[in-house]
Amino acid sequence: MRALVVTAPRQAAVVEVDDPVASPGELLVEVERVGICGTDVELYTGEMAYHDQGVTHFPLQLGHEWTGRVVAVGSAEDESWLGRRVTGDTMLGCGHCDYCLSGHHHVCPDRFEVGIRDGWPGALAERVLIPTRYAYAIPESVSLAAAALVEPGGNSLRAARAAAIEPGHRVLVLGSGTIGLLAALFARAEGAEVHIAGVREGSLELARSLGVHSTLRLDEIGDRENEYDSVIEATSVETMPSLAVRLAKPAGRVVYIGLSSTPSLVDSRHIALKDITAVGILSASPGLAGAIQSFAAGAVTPDALVSEVIPLEDVPSRLEGRRGATAGPGPKVHVDPRMRS
Repeated sequence: MRALVVTAPRQAAVVEVDDPVASPGELLVEVERVGICGTDVELYTGEMAYHDQGVTHFPLQLGHEWTGRVVAVGSAEDESWLGRRVTGDTMLGCGHCDYCLSGHHHVCPDRFEVGIRDGWPGALAERVLIPTRYAYAIPESVSLAAAALVEPGGNSLRAARAAAIEPGHRVLVLGSGTIGLLAALFARAEGAEVHIAGVREGSLELARSLGVHSTLRLDEIGDRENEYDSVIEATSVETMPSLAVRLAKPAGRVVYIGLSSTPSLVDSRHIALKDITAVGILSASPGLAGAIQSFAAGAVTPDALVSEVIPLEDVPSRLEGRRGATAGPGPKVHVDPRMRS
């Protein structure tokens, strides 16, 4: 089958690889859509921390935000999955450790991460495998674009829930990328007055069209303090975590879902003296079912975040940061492995 394989930093091409075969307890999925995210970019450039930690090596088959249809199963008891649209968890825990048994498989020390860590190829290919226990059925009423946004949606839903929103709360989202925009949509669905700060004017204009209360530029908010009931920090800027604490009201909440490439310093005295609750979010795993439910019910409609749909051959240029000539304002690029350039 055809797959995009990264063989070294900034070296990727579409090549023929062996067809995957479903073992017992696995589903074989024909991939229909895959999202490209910042993690994929860092893996492609070699800047991802997992490379230095020795858990990820080249060659690498990327792709962890995906949807498709089940075309084969490895166990007779899974035949009811055939033909169904699905997505899958990125974090595949061992299933036996204390973390997995307590429902926290996304922090299992022996986990696979689809398309990220060694051992489980990603979905930037014509087909992908997923263990049945980590598969999620997606209703046909959910659009193809939304189905491929379930993984970032799960992360963002968790961030919005961690903000402990009550109707009328003022919530600020720092960052207007995919996660920030989705978190804003989920916060708005919870009844919050949502404000979002970002850098790119196109994404801020998109946020306004999606119904946020106001938008700001990140460089315009440094002198504000104690204005928001909750702050969701979804940037990759190392100064933002500290700013988030200053912006939150006393007894408010700060949710950290963004990651910077260098350490972020936060004065814990400010957290303690303001009685701030700070929450870290890793992985969509506990939020996947809720994201699917929200998309299916129409509580959140994320389709406008997708700027373009491209074939596998165009992925390297997007990983280099280039946008298509007809790309829309959304931050998310989707890939259809069935397309030909």
